[in-house]
Amino acid sequence: MAEKQQKETRDLYQEVTDKIVAALEGGTVPWVKPWNPDKAALASGMPVNAATNRPYQGVNVMLLWMREVAHGYSSSRWMTFKQAKDAGGSVRKGEKSTLAVFFKPIERQKTDRDGKPVTDEKGEPVMKTVPILRAFKLFNVDQIDGLEDRYRVGPTGDAPEPSFTPIEAAESVLESSGALIRHGGTRAFYSPELDYIQLPPKASFREEAGYYATALHELTHWTGHESRLAREGIVEFDHFGSERYAFEELVAELGAAFLCAEIGIQGDLRHEGYIGSWVRKLKEDKRAIFRAASQARKAAEHLRPEAEVQSEEAG
Repeated sequence: MAEKQQKETRDLYQEVTDKIVAALEGGTVPWVKPWNPDKAALASGMPVNAATNRPYQGVNVMLLWMREVAHGYSSSRWMTFKQAKDAGGSVRKGEKSTLAVFFKPIERQKTDRDGKPVTDEKGEPVMKTVPILRAFKLFNVDQIDGLEDRYRVGPTGDAPEPSFTPIEAAESVLESSGALIRHGGTRAFYSPELDYIQLPPKASFREEAGYYATALHELTHWTGHESRLAREGIVEFDHFGSERYAFEELVAELGAAFLCAEIGIQGDLRHEGYIGSWVRKLKEDKRAIFRAASQARKAAEHLRPEAEVQSEEAG
């Protein structure tokens, strides 16, 4: 019985691989994100100071939102370094601050060229408005360790999230992996340097399957860390878009496809356009797709060891 199950799983992997090869050979398909970027960007709300719960205003709203989206922070709550320390927290080593500005108009008496106060015909001082502008630095609560929950969620807690029905089998894979998964922003990625996965908020995905397919793609990247399967594209990561990372993207795409098939969810290819371009450049290496499939199988086995699937390196 166990041998039959192993064969069925191997056949499933081959079936999925064949479908992806056919899709790639058939031409480039535009990549459509399975989440709504606009909805994801607004998921965290207005920026506020986590120590005082006072909202930021003016240009600071844009400065903090842009930083939040660019770095995938899960919250719009911010603190100065001193506020974090006073709250019992500590900014993690290596974290970069975000620029904010303090603006306050004040009234001052005008002066002439000689610096003498100016008065009107009645002898009253002539006033003028002078803007006071100074810069200060903020850190998102995601950058700060040791904070109590009240600083992270505010006095009223998180707003209720729109309906999202978890898929138990997929949740089991994510949870049992032990991977650090953060939610927020409008991007999905795995950081090899900091060893964490960033995903847009669950509520921003058009359907549950899209969320899990994306999560499993990034989780496959996660398996390549030097402490796990030590894949070249992760351990020797140079930059997104490089030839080495293009191969790693193919591994992640296949790994996600294998896991989606095992779990029984329909996950669309996330990078068909990107992978199609890569495959065209490597036409001379016809075995590349099968090496990628072999590494993807190893990743799937690492995440689903109970599958007991044999992994054979393409020769």
